[in-house]
Amino acid sequence: SRKNLQPTLEDLLPRILAKREAKTDAGRGAGRGRMPAGAQHARKPIRTTPVRPVHRLDRDTSGLMVVARTVPAERVLGAQFREHTTSRRYLAVAEGAVTAQTFGTADPEAGKKAITHVRPLESFDGYTLVECRLETGRTHQIRIHLSEAGHPLCGEKVYRHAAFQPPSVDRSGAPRLALHAAELGFEHPHTGEPMRFTMPLPADLQSFLARLRNRH
Repeated sequence: SRKNLQPTLEDLLPRILAKREAKTDAGRGAGRGRMPAGAQHARKPIRTTPVRPVHRLDRDTSGLMVVARTVPAERVLGAQFREHTTSRRYLAVAEGAVTAQTFGTADPEAGKKAITHVRPLESFDGYTLVECRLETGRTHQIRIHLSEAGHPLCGEKVYRHAAFQPPSVDRSGAPRLALHAAELGFEHPHTGEPMRFTMPLPADLQSFLARLRNRH
């Protein structure tokens, strides 16, 4: 059944990395001297090395991920995510006027601990661009927290129920789920060096925000 689905990053990344490494090796070989006649036409099969996802993003969510290429690195990085020592910041566009607040529970009888800190960045007519910082990383955590508070994300197709309310209709015109992993921080699994990466909103969400700004 998986053959009928679009490939995931786990499917695509090994071949992308192998092609990049083959190109780098070819450049190094060219720098050492002229290749024998006909060698440039010889094609060696691309050897791929499996990657090991440490965490995941929903299929419609863009942004930063970290994957491991060795078992020891996977173990160290995985421990950081389980212990919530990583830094993760998301950008999202939600319905309604969202105020700064913290969502979540630490009550074991109410479910697993899940805490999301939300801060509004820009307001539109009926929508808010928000920053979400995770203390924990439960499945669909941001989507569920905001939906239960009456602020489902634009482009959301599953979690559109506020507490004790019927599902709402998405009229935002979002091209997809308006959720983007904008910042990721962790310690390098071998050196312990603090690593921090940022990624701006992709073109589709930039265009979506522009349309919201131009609404009257």
